[in-house]
Parts: sequence; C-alpha cells; structure tokens
Amino acid sequence: AALILAGILAAAPAAWAGNCPNLMAEIDEILESNGNLDEETIVDEEMRKSVKELRVEGEELHNEGKHAESVEALEKALALLKEETG
Repeated sequence: AALILAGILAAAPAAWAGNCPNLMAEIDEILESNGNLDEETIVDEEMRKSVKELRVEGEELHNEGKHAESVEALEKALALLKEETG
C-alpha cells in the first residue's frame, strides 16, 4: 500500500505539469475566438489581476516547475474568461 501511495504521489507533479499547457491553450483559444473581448478589462476584484496577467503568471510558474501554483493561476484566469464569455 505504501508503494502504491508513493507512486501516486510521484506521478502527481507530472500530472500538474501536463495540465498547464492545456490550460494555457484553452485561455489563448478563448481570447483569440472573442475578438471583441478586451482581456485587460476583465479583472478579479480579489487579486486585482487581469486574465492576461494571470495567464503570464501561470506560464512563468510552469516554467519554474511550480505546477500546482501554475494551475491555480491558469484556472483562475479561465474561470474569469468563462464568466465573461458565458
């Protein structure tokens, strides 16, 4: 049982790492397909960051190997976009 748990925990960072590019691509696709959407005006009141800033932050965190933090920033950006675009 301990070996199974160790295997699951070892695979978790790889799963996070693999999801970052998917989230970035989804954000980019929404921004590109909504030409009338001004991503600079979509602001999260709590974090005071635009979708674009969160997208950049997520990519930087991904490149630094901080995948859990990257996914968090990217999911926040995606949620804001989906809220704006329906």
